[in-house]
Amino acid sequence: MNNRVEQALNEQVSKEASSSQFYLAMASWAENNGLNGTAKFMYTHSDEERFHMLKLVKFINERGGKAIIPQIEQPPKEFNNLENVFERLLQHEIAVTQSINDLVDVCLQEKDYTTHNFVQWYVSEQLEEEALARTVLDKLRLIGGDKGGMYMFDRDLENASIITAPASDNQKK
Repeated sequence: MNNRVEQALNEQVSKEASSSQFYLAMASWAENNGLNGTAKFMYTHSDEERFHMLKLVKFINERGGKAIIPQIEQPPKEFNNLENVFERLLQHEIAVTQSINDLVDVCLQEKDYTTHNFVQWYVSEQLEEEALARTVLDKLRLIGGDKGGMYMFDRDLENASIITAPASDNQKK
């Protein structure tokens, strides 16, 4: 495996691991603030990000590289409110999208078309991740300070987690 591509893939491993921890921190915060539906949604997405990391680790090792399991920085412990959670989530996903785009660029510069093909799955996934974060944030902004709306929003996220979970399980097979 090309050294530059291997290094870029390992950097992405670190970002995916950090993403999993970030979602986990948001899940814990939500659970501690009575937002059980949001917590369930975030726990599901934390698992999904870990899956993304594992997929990279296996790919690196299968191609003859050496996957490096990163040390992870501690994610935030507190959030101002639910809107702040999803604003930070969107900014985080935008940053991950940029890192995926950078990885694609490295693959093309190094003419590693096999890795480029593999990384296209992440390109599509990031499009979905950003769109989901934007949609959720838009709904939160529509609700504003309405407690009834917030209750229904949290319940809807819990039901969305139930629907999302089997899709994640299918990707692992």
